Amino acid sequence: MMRFLTTIVLCLVSTFAAAGADYAREKKWADEVVPGIVVGDPVYLELKQGHKFLTLLTPAPGAKKALVIVHGLGIHPDWGLIGTLRTQLADLGYTTLSVQMPVLANKATAEQYTATFPEAAQRIAVAVDFLQAKGYQKIAIVSHSLGSRMSRVYVLKHQSELFAWASLGIGGGDTYTGVKIPVLDLYGGNDLPPVLKGVAARAASLKGSVGSKQVKIPKADHFYNNHEAEMVKAVEDFLDSIK
Repeated sequence: MMRFLTTIVLCLVSTFAAAGADYAREKKWADEVVPGIVVGDPVYLELKQGHKFLTLLTPAPGAKKALVIVHGLGIHPDWGLIGTLRTQLADLGYTTLSVQMPVLANKATAEQYTATFPEAAQRIAVAVDFLQAKGYQKIAIVSHSLGSRMSRVYVLKHQSELFAWASLGIGGGDTYTGVKIPVLDLYGGNDLPPVLKGVAARAASLKGSVGSKQVKIPKADHFYNNHEAEMVKAVEDFLDSIK
């Protein structure tokens, strides 16, 4: 009987651990990322429960608009295309705040990450509050992949805080139903199957949404390798079009 109860307890502990963010791995990311930052400044923000998380703030001189940059599965706020977006969009006149999203163990699947979506939405909320406190009245989200699914949770409840959302490579069957602000649905012609499968449904969910559009970058993969300039231009053109 005792062995049975012990097994149950261990299973419960394992389940709860899997559901929560891996703060040790997150700290490891921060310890590796911060020393290498050349553009922008590391800023630690804090959740209500006390956990501090890394963000990378890149102010653009004279900017009136600011962007919360949200990365995808299990990476960090200066990784690959996220680093490109946060630095180049700042060069184009938008202050950017790239946010560390919750991470799980290295082999965790996208579906396992859904348990972290509530905390992810809280982090975005804290980031938006931070930018508002700095005087930015026009704030948008630029997100990629799983980060777009995380952002959707925030947007559906707090879209009045935003002027737009640039959503790159969203999968998981998610659409933009219920989103009232302008949305850019950006994807690559050689994107991942779940992203390509949802193209028609996402386009249908944007019908009648003023300022929203769906854009395909031909031959681009999920990470826009060798198509970074087109990616940044598509996001810039969309954001500039929203008055």
